[in-house]
Amino acid sequence: MEEKEYFDQFESKMQIELLKLCTSKGVLEGTLLSSEDIDERWKEYAPHYMADSVSQINQYPAAAMAWAGYVGMAVAHRWDEDWAQYATEPYENLHGKEGFDDMDEHIVQHILGLELESKEATGIEDTMRSCAQLAISLIRHEQIEAQTTKAFYIFARTTRAMFRIGAALELKRLGYKFEKANLSDIPQA
Repeated sequence: MEEKEYFDQFESKMQIELLKLCTSKGVLEGTLLSSEDIDERWKEYAPHYMADSVSQINQYPAAAMAWAGYVGMAVAHRWDEDWAQYATEPYENLHGKEGFDDMDEHIVQHILGLELESKEATGIEDTMRSCAQLAISLIRHEQIEAQTTKAFYIFARTTRAMFRIGAALELKRLGYKFEKANLSDIPQA
């Protein structure tokens, strides 16, 4: 139980720090936009994502983490576009022509519908890079021995946090926001 608590606390801290970073960049407003539907997709995609990304950690740690954010953006975009059609979309549909290696560009260009050199696309790339660098820094601060079970779980929790940040970024880009509800405005049954 102690270990689960440690991983939960680590993930919570990671999520808070990523949210602070995105808020300071002006791409989020201090709130993690989310949906249960979107979060549930990560549970289905995570084993596939981990299989793709674990081999990339040593050589491309930032990409191994950042691509999870792009996956979150793709899922949020599909959720908004037509969830009935995309709710069971296979993970492999998020891959580019080169599989996992160009997943980021495929998602930006073919799912989000942005030109790769556009201001919006380069802004997303900058945000994802900054988030991945922050994540790497937070992981290093934990001083976890590489290639251990603990390192794997920390990576898994980090990718879930990155996925959720990516989803929040896309929901915000699509115009979603949290608004306080006034209870007097809610119709009574």
